[in-house]
Amino acid sequence: MRRTRNAKIVATLGPASSSRETVHELFLAGVDVFRLNFSHGSAADHRERFDMLRAIESETGRPIAILADLQGPKLRVGTFADGPVLLIEGQGFRLDLDPAPGNLQRAGLPHPEIFAALVPGAELLLDDGKLRLVVESCGPDFAEARVLVGGKLSERKGVNVPGVVLPITALTSKDRRDLELALELGADWIALSFVQRPEDVAEARELIGDRALIVSKLEKPAAIDRLDAIVELSDAVMIARGDLGVELPAEQVPAIQKRIVRACRRLGKPVIVATQMLESMVDSPVPTRAEASDVATAIYDGADAVMLSAESAAGKHPVAAVEMMNRIIVQVEQDPAYRQLIDASHNAAVAGQADMAEAVCCAMRRAVSLLQAAAIVCYTSSGHTSQRAARERPEAPILSLTPDLDTARRLALVWGVHSVHINDVADVRQMTEIACAIAKREGFAQSGQTIVAIAGMPFGTSGTTNLLRIATV
Repeated sequence: MRRTRNAKIVATLGPASSSRETVHELFLAGVDVFRLNFSHGSAADHRERFDMLRAIESETGRPIAILADLQGPKLRVGTFADGPVLLIEGQGFRLDLDPAPGNLQRAGLPHPEIFAALVPGAELLLDDGKLRLVVESCGPDFAEARVLVGGKLSERKGVNVPGVVLPITALTSKDRRDLELALELGADWIALSFVQRPEDVAEARELIGDRALIVSKLEKPAAIDRLDAIVELSDAVMIARGDLGVELPAEQVPAIQKRIVRACRRLGKPVIVATQMLESMVDSPVPTRAEASDVATAIYDGADAVMLSAESAAGKHPVAAVEMMNRIIVQVEQDPAYRQLIDASHNAAVAGQADMAEAVCCAMRRAVSLLQAAAIVCYTSSGHTSQRAARERPEAPILSLTPDLDTARRLALVWGVHSVHINDVADVRQMTEIACAIAKREGFAQSGQTIVAIAGMPFGTSGTTNLLRIATV
């Protein structure tokens, strides 16, 4: 079974999508990557879902990617003695390390790393930005603040510190336990929350090695300041717009989204646009027109994937949400303006700076266009060849053939790639025969049509893309 679109769909599993039947329906409706949110659920829950997905993969014969999303550090206020308090604009309010329950004048904030980074004039956002405070004075264990935007504050509500790089790791002790579980189960992608700097990605890489690929979630303004360096070190990026919108003015988020997509496309890294894409479908069987336009905009920009969160995890219409997202993507990609925009935003390799793989893929893109090829066939061990081909955003679909099942699964996230697990090939003749046969079998080409194949020789050696072959099916 093949998708008739290039952009991929990531869907989150949860209470609304916990049964085998629903998950199977979600896959048939168009999900390419299933996200397991480690902020919720037990180890037994995640293990059950892993087993379920691998069983569906085996039944359908299609590689399925599993993304394990780590919670990351959650900064929260403490408790209150008499329930929620009402903060009034202009009043003073103290935050400190005292674990005693709070009141109208103060609250505990059990995070010394926040106080270590605060300076007078810094702002504190509480409860997803609904309340806003400004720091007037502070020390290593307290902050005297003034309320700028008041409202009701309940215990355990989140705290954001915009514009400040906090001296904390992106991996908590819980994340490290969850990471070991995810790797033990065989997660293909690990989503790293609360990335602030390239060092956060490097720290995760030391723990993960080559057992999985890393998705850096960009949800902090500090990460945008180090964007290119973070993208360079990551295997993929997720634009967590909801969290970005807490610490940044809402009007800045669309421009930042486009900036991140451009950076990822330039560096050849898959990019996922996430959060509130079809939010109204948590309750409604249809999205708002604005939400449909939001998904379409991400596709017109050339994003590799769009993601459903609560819509598929806890909503009333999980399958309908995937079907709707699939229809939006297909509709956009059939628009003649889509190809014009993709071509206009193409990042061509620079003469004198390109390597052999880039030269082969540039030639591939041109050959596909001139010959109106039915498909591109990539032979790859590590996935590099297929991912590099996807960076070109060619006009033909990319049929990725690999002897490594882990690689086949990981490529399910990448734009335009239809991944097939095969046995090793021995020579160019066998490669060509297999490429033509599978392109025909999978519905990518018919007898008499042209395909363009790229590979690395010697076969089975990672990072050696050096061959382009044109063949007739």
